[in-house]
Amino acid sequence: ETRITTIRQPAEQADEVEFVARVEGKAASEFIRDAIAAHLESRRTDPDFQQRLRARIKADREILDRLEEPEAR
Repeated sequence: ETRITTIRQPAEQADEVEFVARVEGKAASEFIRDAIAAHLESRRTDPDFQQRLRARIKADREILDRLEEPEAR
């Protein structure tokens, strides 16, 4: 399953992405997917990000608990 995502980027950046993708023999969309995958993987192994992620999950869980129906508690 795939989804279409539209991004806005400076024309100069778009030109560079298309150029580098052509040099690598890829479509620009494949180049962008690869870049996103690499960035996400770097977050999985970044201790600072993981710490912020745990803090965000904890804060969100606290909000969800406050909003939960009283009967469900």
